[in-house]
Amino acid sequence: MTKTQIWSAAFLGIFIILFFLQKFTQDDNVASTNTGMGMPQSQSTEKMTPSDASGEVLVKQFNCTTCHGVNLQGTNMAPALVGLTSYYDRDKLINYLRNPNSYLEQDRFKEYKNKFKNIVMPAYGNKDVKELGKIADYLLGLN
Repeated sequence: MTKTQIWSAAFLGIFIILFFLQKFTQDDNVASTNTGMGMPQSQSTEKMTPSDASGEVLVKQFNCTTCHGVNLQGTNMAPALVGLTSYYDRDKLINYLRNPNSYLEQDRFKEYKNKFKNIVMPAYGNKDVKELGKIADYLLGLN
């Protein structure tokens, strides 16, 4: 065997050992997933299917509280999510959640763009519309 082959085999062997070591020592209750925005989303010990989760639970699962605050009253990163009934009905809010960039030309969002610089509302077009409907119902119920 050449030196290159020896080093490659050693690297592969160490990788396999570390992979199995990680699998055997991983605690499922402490595991976290990445939300795509660089923020970990902790998993609860109870598994919920989308049909079981309430709007409040889905808001937490989608990490809305990370930017909008624990009580959704707004932070220096994002506006408050209370009192949305003056701007949205259920269908409009679902459409906004699916594609927030399509609303950027409205005056309110131009103000938000100036106030909350370098923050982007993620699009949830890849999420189930039923989940988005539950979130919309929950948010529209906040006052």
